[in-house]
Order: sequence, then structure tokens, then C-alpha cells
Amino acid sequence: MTTAHSPVSDRQRRVEDELVQAVLASFDDTPDPRLKEVMRSLTRHLHSFIREVRLTEAEWQYAIDFLTAAGRITTDHRQEFILLSDVLGTSMQTVNVNHEAAGHVTEATVLGPFFVAGAPVIPLGGDMAFGAPGEPCWVEGTVTDTDGDPVPGARLEVWEADEDGLYDVQRDDGRLAGRAHLYTDDQGGFTFWGLTPTPYPIPHDGPVGRLLGGTGRSPLRASHLHFMVTAPNMRTLITHIFVEGDRLLDSDAVFGVKESLVKRFAPQALDTPTPDGRDLSGRTWSRVRFDIVLTPSDALPAPGADTHALRA
Repeated sequence: MTTAHSPVSDRQRRVEDELVQAVLASFDDTPDPRLKEVMRSLTRHLHSFIREVRLTEAEWQYAIDFLTAAGRITTDHRQEFILLSDVLGTSMQTVNVNHEAAGHVTEATVLGPFFVAGAPVIPLGGDMAFGAPGEPCWVEGTVTDTDGDPVPGARLEVWEADEDGLYDVQRDDGRLAGRAHLYTDDQGGFTFWGLTPTPYPIPHDGPVGRLLGGTGRSPLRASHLHFMVTAPNMRTLITHIFVEGDRLLDSDAVFGVKESLVKRFAPQALDTPTPDGRDLSGRTWSRVRFDIVLTPSDALPAPGADTHALRA
């Protein structure tokens, strides 16, 4: 449905222009040049949006109520503002701006709202599922630098939803499952057991869910497994891998899919021996390989800029 706007008179346009200039001038004495740049640009774009759509006062109030509701539903384990950023593509665009694709370096994607610091350590070949329901999946790969040299001792944080479409923090029983951290060996290698990823909906029982419903969009995310990789003198990588053939690859709710991150999770026959001799008692399983290439921290500028003034 389209809405016809009344023509804006020259006098009205001058009134609106004068306000924009007054707000821009209010930042003239901002001591932090980056903060000044960001606030002036934000002001210009925000006022342009208001004027372009001729935002009504009722719509403005609805937006205020929406943001208030997002704040109220946010907890230590649920970040509705990250969810909002994700579904608007803002999170993914920020990743794109700060992690320019270069050569064979592993591409980054969104963090998502369910990362939790302090996940338990597991040994190489350990099981990060911790009893979460789902099909076992053997994950293996290497971490190297851009010259192909192994990165020993790299820390991998891994986390994922279970086959019910839930992360551990979404359950009420306080379980810790489907997340862990481990370290690469002397050759940069890593192995662990996880779960074969399955699609799941992002939380849609709050204001972001109402936004998706109102715009006819699905809350479903393509199947994926999260990684955060850190190592001395290397730039931190936040990424996922996605399941080849997933029907949601082209409609991921948070726009996080990149072609280079789509991997084959190869199904294994029931009688196929597991790589580490694990007895799966007749259960099906899958395996995937993910070789990670990190960028040296001095090869690119640190993402973002000094925002200490915003945190003061």
C-alpha cells in the first residue's frame, strides 16, 4: 500500500532545513573527532528519513514504544537490540565494512545473540554437545595464517542450537550444552564432536518477532555452527559454517550466509567407524571439515574506531 504525501512548501522545507543545521551545529565542539563525525552523519540520515517518509507523530510514538519494549525484554541471556540489528541487516553490514573479503582469509559473519563467555574447555576430540539432543557431528579442520603456516594454541569458541531449535540459555533448567572452547594442536589442527546443525527460529515472541510478522518475514535461520577464533597476533574471527543444501540459505533471517562458509556435512552410514572409535550405538552421524585462515593483527586496521567517549 502506498501513501501519497502532500507537497512540501518552500517555507516548510526551510523550517525543516534550519532544524537539521541547528542539530548539526550542536556537535561543533565535540572533542572526539570520530564521535563528531558519527553524530553529524547520524543526524543527517535520521532527519532525511523522517522527512522522506513524512513520519507521523503516531509512528514516532510507536517507534519509541517498540524500543522501550526491546529494552524490557532484554536480559543477560537475550539481547533484543542485537536481534533487531540482525534482522535489519545492520549487524551483517557492520561485519562487511570491518572485515573486507581478502584472498583466502576465512570470511566473518554475525555474532548472534546467544554467545556466552565462560563456556567449558574440552580436549581435542571432545564433545561440545554435553547431552543436547541431536545427531552427532564430527568437526575437523586446521587454523593457519595467510602464509599457510599453522597457528598452534588458537582458541576456538564453538556454540550451536540443538535439534529442538534451542540454545541452552533458552531453556529454563540451567543446563550448559551445545557450547565449549578448545585449542588447536601444534600443527594448528582441531577436532571435536558437535551436533549436525538444523534450522531454527530466532526468538520471535517479542517486538522483533512482531516486526517480522508485520512485514511477512520468516524468523527462521539457516542451519549453522558458530565459531569464534582467537590467537596471539591474529585478528579475532567470528563466523559460522552453514549446511550445504539447506533450503534456507537464501532466506536466512539475519542475512548471515556467505557462499564460502557453506560446507558439506556428509552423512555417514550406520556401520561407518567414527574417526576416534566412539561407539554411537547405531545412531546416524555426520562429519564436516572447516579449514580456517586468520589475518595477522597488524595486516589490517583494528575494526571500528575509538569510541571511548560513548562509553564514558
